[in-house]
Amino acid sequence: MNPIISRREMLKELGIAGAGMAMLTDFVSAQEFRTTSSRRIKIGQIGVGHAHASKLAVYRASPEYEVVGICEPNETLRNSASGQTLYQGLPWMTQEQLLNVPGLHAVLVETEVRHLLDVAEVCVRAGKHVHIDKPAGESLPQFRRILDMAARKKLLVQMGYMYRYNPGIVMLREFLERGWLGDVFEVHTVMSKVVGADDRNGLAAYRGGILFELGGHVLDTVIRILGQPKKVQGCNQHVSERKDGLLDNMLTVLQYPKALATVKVSAMEVEGFERRHLVVCGTEGTFHIQPLDNPSVRLSLSKDRGERYRRGTQQVALPKYQRYVGDAADMAKILRGEKSSDFPYAHDLLVQTTLLQACGLSLHR
Repeated sequence: MNPIISRREMLKELGIAGAGMAMLTDFVSAQEFRTTSSRRIKIGQIGVGHAHASKLAVYRASPEYEVVGICEPNETLRNSASGQTLYQGLPWMTQEQLLNVPGLHAVLVETEVRHLLDVAEVCVRAGKHVHIDKPAGESLPQFRRILDMAARKKLLVQMGYMYRYNPGIVMLREFLERGWLGDVFEVHTVMSKVVGADDRNGLAAYRGGILFELGGHVLDTVIRILGQPKKVQGCNQHVSERKDGLLDNMLTVLQYPKALATVKVSAMEVEGFERRHLVVCGTEGTFHIQPLDNPSVRLSLSKDRGERYRRGTQQVALPKYQRYVGDAADMAKILRGEKSSDFPYAHDLLVQTTLLQACGLSLHR
């Protein structure tokens, strides 16, 4: 069993063949756009309504980027954001004005979730690379359409799953690629927190519940390791006394021919951030990252691996993790043609497909 599914295998499992396979291959780095090390990448942001819209600070602080403007059509949200330090000194624009800024290369799509795909589709149609925050909307056909268009135009679509360049996840990928954990037979993840009353009301508007809100962050890694599941089974509950109807206690089991994976998400776990974790069990070792937001690794191995890791159990300290710094750096390398994307279109499509299945949502609307 290959511990990390190949990209071609992923395409085959999704049933994409012929022209579709050519379309949903890796981002092609042979772009018309090439920068030099002295040229900054022009980027803008549409929307301030997403919970992670503050990632703009990473791009403003990076010498790789020039943030050229911000757009928010909702007057209430715009007025609230305009007084925040994060947005000070940036010109506020209409969407049309931003997309027509000379030399604009990429757009951060940070709207409320219900608008993410509509805005991303406009940006891609306009020929811009996009970073789309999570989750990728409720319409799988629209997301597929965006990915197809981006592939034809050779544009990057980068999803905002915040653990992709977490040092624990990067270390895990290296172990899997080297085969140091053997054949993976179990992956277990927890991604919970306490959600306050006001935020619960907002989340309740989405039928996928707290899993829809948070689950993609860890499903992104599960799918990277194991690929398309044979079966997706959700056990989803509303257990709070609040009458908002939010599905707030959710468990997904992903079944594979030789492995099982679980994703547990709740909106009520006290100190939930501290228990956020990911465990990968293979026939030659177990790799446990906890907590995900300030990671360290508990590693158990059946034999010595490399020069550093010894048979038995050890704790591995990792650098402090700051969300999205790695994503921004990776985007810059891709847009400069220095590398292809680590997460091809087919991967993002499969993550979203699995998320919708786990939430009990339609794949066809």
